[in-house]
Amino acid sequence: MSSRRIVFAVFPDFQILDLTGPHEVFTQAARLTGGIVLETVAATPGPVPSSGGLAVSPTLTIDEDAGPVDTLVAVGGRGIHRACEDGRFVDWFARTAHRARRTASVCSGAFLLGAAGLLDGRRAVTHWSRCDQLAEQYPQATVDPVPIFVRDGEVWTSAGVTAGMDLALAMTEDDHGPEISRAIARQMVMFVQRPGGQAQFSAQLTAQRPGRAPLRDVLGWIADHPDCDLGVAALAARAAMSERNFTRVFRAETGHTPAAYVESARIEAARRLLETTSATLESVAHDCGFGTVETLHRSFKRTLQVTPGEYRKHFSAHTVAV
Repeated sequence: MSSRRIVFAVFPDFQILDLTGPHEVFTQAARLTGGIVLETVAATPGPVPSSGGLAVSPTLTIDEDAGPVDTLVAVGGRGIHRACEDGRFVDWFARTAHRARRTASVCSGAFLLGAAGLLDGRRAVTHWSRCDQLAEQYPQATVDPVPIFVRDGEVWTSAGVTAGMDLALAMTEDDHGPEISRAIARQMVMFVQRPGGQAQFSAQLTAQRPGRAPLRDVLGWIADHPDCDLGVAALAARAAMSERNFTRVFRAETGHTPAAYVESARIEAARRLLETTSATLESVAHDCGFGTVETLHRSFKRTLQVTPGEYRKHFSAHTVAV
């Protein structure tokens, strides 16, 4: 059987971990399964410097015949926008992607996929700090800022830096099954392969810090009491505001509606319990204010794209209570 060739596209000022993280995952897969060849490609020959100063020597240039490519990966980094202005580089990437079985990006490498026309009509993700820019620059794409990676058909995109390793593990599992991907995660001392629906960062970190002390106190109350009445009326009374004024000020100062923030806080609380305890799903739902397992399930699927049970399977070190 012929080898699968995985080709990473690099450019000056690329992010070194965007390359070396997933590259090492695929290297481990090659050692366990055979039949994988890894290559790097650049616009010109010679060492290509990363943003941190380390350089790699590409095995190919865009002027050479790349041959059959199974997986084409665009890395990210500070130089991505200059790379996207190189018409020859973008054209080579687009042509090769159309011949490859699948195409992927790590972090801001999604901009190269966009420049090559590969994100049109697709759902995609990039580093959380670049999601708005990606959506504005490529309006035909649906940019989801939450997941750590997204698969839309034969196009895969991932969030920042270490998420590229999760992406590579998911691709390896897709190709070789879960036992191989778990063996690689153990070998690389990765805690666990995170599912694509796992959020890039804590939901609470997405909220702006309110300037008003009553609102800061309300946020603290929400975090500490997810099982209490957290409706607008109760929260407005705690802040000594009318419901209408509270709703307006809360959104203006946090960037979220009260309902959306409360759901995020409850999901965050449920995630902690699922990760650190063996409590039943019924208990988690009750203690985090969801009321029923069905409501907990719906919230997880809508926001994280995984069920509570799937989340616990990936993240918990505890035995589930029965």
